[in-house]
Amino acid sequence: MNEKEKPLFLTLPNILSLLRILLVPVFIVTMLQRKAFEAFAIFTLAGLTDLLDGFTARIWGQKTKIGVILDPAADKLLLTPSFILLSLPSLRFLNSIPLWLTVLVISRDFVIAVGSLIIIRLGSQKTFHPSLLGKISTIFQVGTVFLVLFLNYLQIPSPLLSWVYYLTFAATLLSGIHYSAFGFNLIFHPRKN
Repeated sequence: MNEKEKPLFLTLPNILSLLRILLVPVFIVTMLQRKAFEAFAIFTLAGLTDLLDGFTARIWGQKTKIGVILDPAADKLLLTPSFILLSLPSLRFLNSIPLWLTVLVISRDFVIAVGSLIIIRLGSQKTFHPSLLGKISTIFQVGTVFLVLFLNYLQIPSPLLSWVYYLTFAATLLSGIHYSAFGFNLIFHPRKN
């Protein structure tokens, strides 16, 4: 690797995204061992790396092509096992995420990933940026996991979590519909690059 190539990858935002990815297996192990505080602390640390990588990329002008892929990939690699593990009855968490919400979150991401691959293959578009609805959906998803982990650490059951689940469901569903409509539009009315 020559000197010109280094800055394209070795930027602070990309390093923070890589750190978030490296925290995923540690988070999974703490969840499987039912270590509530450690799981909450690791998820919080990972969330902070997400905030910092976006902030530093914008403030210091360190946006890179790999960063555009790495950041959302790191988010999904953290959120997907979080939802799955917090939905497993066998782990017997005091507060858990309903299976119907986990299925929607994962299904939406799967549909978006497959749709993106089809659109790229057709040559309609090569890059995708998150929409406002997509960002709102991610905020609700991260907030849901954070709140459930925090309440599990405190050992406090909360009936109000059902409202959080419904709001997250609505945000996820709306963003899924929005991305699907955008994708169908690109498939049937491709843009000329």
